[in-house]
Amino acid sequence: MKKITALLFLTTLYSTFGYATPLRYFGQTAENYQSQTPYGNNEQVGHYATADDGAKIYYEIYGKGSPFVVLHGGLVGSPAEMGEFMDKLRADYQVISISTRGHGKSQVGQAVPTYAQKAADLQAVLKAAQITQKVGLLGFSDGGYTALTFAAQYPNQTAMVIAIGAGEWKKGFIQGGMKKRAKFAQVEAMDSAYWQAQQKLRPEPQKTAQWFTQANQNYDNTVVSQETFGKIQAPVLLVVGEDDTNAPLDSVLAAYKMLPQGDLAVIPNTPHATFIANFPAVWAVVKPYLTRLDKQ
Repeated sequence: MKKITALLFLTTLYSTFGYATPLRYFGQTAENYQSQTPYGNNEQVGHYATADDGAKIYYEIYGKGSPFVVLHGGLVGSPAEMGEFMDKLRADYQVISISTRGHGKSQVGQAVPTYAQKAADLQAVLKAAQITQKVGLLGFSDGGYTALTFAAQYPNQTAMVIAIGAGEWKKGFIQGGMKKRAKFAQVEAMDSAYWQAQQKLRPEPQKTAQWFTQANQNYDNTVVSQETFGKIQAPVLLVVGEDDTNAPLDSVLAAYKMLPQGDLAVIPNTPHATFIANFPAVWAVVKPYLTRLDKQ
């Protein structure tokens, strides 16, 4: 993956579409895809659902058709990073884009941000949006684990899952091949423009550093194993970059073997954010898989 040498902060208004300034995503470069829709900050289609602990979870709905949930990555993730997927999916599906708790316009809440809790948050969104049929789910990294957990907890509401950069997670594993977790100040310094924009969205910006620490403490106790994968009845496509250090190839292969209806796609020479590095290759395996949803 090319080193990030320049960060792009777009300020052009896309008045043709009547939208606000598009949001950049963490580590975005001048070469990366930028949607004209401000996913994660579009008041025209934005809504809130109330989670079981009272937290307000922000979501947006685009398009018409079978419901399709899109979930972004964790900690530094945002709906904007999933823009290229949503721009394509909304032409044929009703896309539900969720800012998971603690991200963007969603509150941190009082509950521990486990994947079981995030799956329950997703359930609250579907209830608020009055979506009763089975949904397709596409999630990246943290969003992939949330999608997989939702499929295990709510099998009657899951049509199919596409999980990118998510595999077996053994307790104590630190993503990215690091020996210890980075502190918020270190991550903030990697892309200060991104965090400045995000702080303007967050309903509780003063809690960001504390939230970041608590989220990492939860990750230290996270386990995603046979108990989750074995319960998933819906078809699942696992997509992984060959050089992924957050969800190493071996961990994704292990998850694939645990899934009752699993399929696997490995994208050569790409890192964790494989779809940012080579979207055409990822879309080439995702698009045909969507027929699983169409047949519901």
